[in-house]
Amino acid sequence: MSFDLDDDETLISISRTDRYEGEDTSPTTDRELKAWYAYPIAAEVFAVVAVGAFLPVILEQLARENGVFFSDHSTPCVDHSASGRLRIRENAGQKAEGGDSEQCMVRYLGRDMSTSSFAMYTFSTAVLLQAVVLICFSSFADHGPYRKKMLMFTSYMGALASCLFIFISPSLYYLAPILVIVGVSSLGCSFVLLNAFLPLLVANHPDNNTSGKSFTSDSASDVELESLNLLEQNQQNPTSGPPSSAHHMDPNRLKRDLERSAQISSKGVGYGYMSAVFVQVLAILIIYLFSKTSLSKTSPSLSIRVILFMVGLWWAIFSIPTLLWLRPRPGPPLPTQNNQSFSGGEPSKLRTFLFYTSFSLRSFWGTLRRAIRLRQTLLFLISWFLLSDAVATISGTAVLFARTELNMGTIAIALLSITSIGSGIIGAFAWPHVQRRYGLQPKTVLLCCVAGMEIIPLYGLLGFIPLFKSLGFIGLQKAWEIYPIAIIHGIVMGGISSYARSVYAPLIPEGSEAAFFALYAVTDKGSSAFGPALVGWIVDQAGTIRPAFIFLAVLVVLPAPLLWRLDVEKGREDARAMADGDVKGRGVYERVREE
Repeated sequence: MSFDLDDDETLISISRTDRYEGEDTSPTTDRELKAWYAYPIAAEVFAVVAVGAFLPVILEQLARENGVFFSDHSTPCVDHSASGRLRIRENAGQKAEGGDSEQCMVRYLGRDMSTSSFAMYTFSTAVLLQAVVLICFSSFADHGPYRKKMLMFTSYMGALASCLFIFISPSLYYLAPILVIVGVSSLGCSFVLLNAFLPLLVANHPDNNTSGKSFTSDSASDVELESLNLLEQNQQNPTSGPPSSAHHMDPNRLKRDLERSAQISSKGVGYGYMSAVFVQVLAILIIYLFSKTSLSKTSPSLSIRVILFMVGLWWAIFSIPTLLWLRPRPGPPLPTQNNQSFSGGEPSKLRTFLFYTSFSLRSFWGTLRRAIRLRQTLLFLISWFLLSDAVATISGTAVLFARTELNMGTIAIALLSITSIGSGIIGAFAWPHVQRRYGLQPKTVLLCCVAGMEIIPLYGLLGFIPLFKSLGFIGLQKAWEIYPIAIIHGIVMGGISSYARSVYAPLIPEGSEAAFFALYAVTDKGSSAFGPALVGWIVDQAGTIRPAFIFLAVLVVLPAPLLWRLDVEKGREDARAMADGDVKGRGVYERVREE
């Protein structure tokens, strides 16, 4: 396969010295940028349409078709008539104590659980394994020749998992969690690998040469070598840190690169969301067409399985430009102990895999130890862990509540997803205007978002109050009430997505951006394993989802006092002191901390 440039592409000569064997310092081209943009267009559809809307629904539906009612643990939730037709029994809408639709129970892995919990437990397991995979495989993103190979492998693994849902009939419901776990883990890993290309695309961008400063042997992709340098020096001299980077020596270059990185990243996110909305509209059309046929009654889950097949096919097809046009751009080799790690000759694939994995674990542990030394950074990471868990749990719970308690159809849930996405886009643009209008700090904006998110579970708890219960609405008793809640959720999410990184960035020691943002990503992904599992347990005990709003109200408010105590300016000073200590020796950092 050739990666030669088109004749009409303008090349700008960039004089750089290769810093390691196999380094690709060729200029970033428009075609390569298009290849990078193509992947969010391909994969964001799975994140938004599948994970955000239809995977919780299909898991619940498949389990429901094998479930029995909570009240007697014997009456099937779905009636399989002699003709093979399926219909929801007339008592499926009967009310349990508390006024909510009775939950169905299904047996899985030797224990009974509600069909809603079945979905929640699946996602908890998926995000937990995703976090483990991210930690173990992070070195593949930064080192050696495997970056693009792993990106395409995880891409097509995820696409295949989504496509295979077409074969998951109700009798094979126990296989659905496996496909969800593979799909979610592949999605997370693929985006980590894709983001690893971003500093390289920025560093080799032709515009860097037109700014009046040419590249030097150590002036680009400093983040690329950061974790390598850190581990090498820690092994050779535990009291020293990574060397000064060009970004540390040239703040203007850092600012320029960050702006270009943000521009490329935001374009990718925008293209991804546009493709997701387009496919979501197609999904609604598919559901509508199926509703006009007898298949909607004989096989209620078939339309969703077709949608998931379409999502997987979309993921696979639109990954092709990335496969063809994105340069491999190998990373630096992993450090070896005295260059004798593989003294026995060419290492086997297994030894190489184990070496990369062990390096990832050691790098993660080293970054975590550094973060613990920075109190304000640690305070933010703990608050972000709680906030991210709350956000993910509310999103999943809302979809299942709409499905099982409000008896909303699949089209209504798809419209709910579009409402939230559209509001999120509005929120992303609106919050900066609010910040400027009232002179708010980024931390204050985050606190406002926490307050906005707290409205959602508190509103759900109003359904317990006899006055509102007697009215028959208010407190998420009617399906229409969840759409204003989706608008609030989207607007708040737009603020959280925009400002969480803004608060975190000043708390990172300069020259350690890649490692600390990897820790941020693991905190984000890994936290979502706990909230859904606890909600699933609550639903199993109560037989209805509404009591879980009590837990959600507490979970959402937990990060607020931590964010309130966060001193960003002090955290910035501590991070700067640690960066100086990394350059001049650990003693400098310790002395600065003592002053």
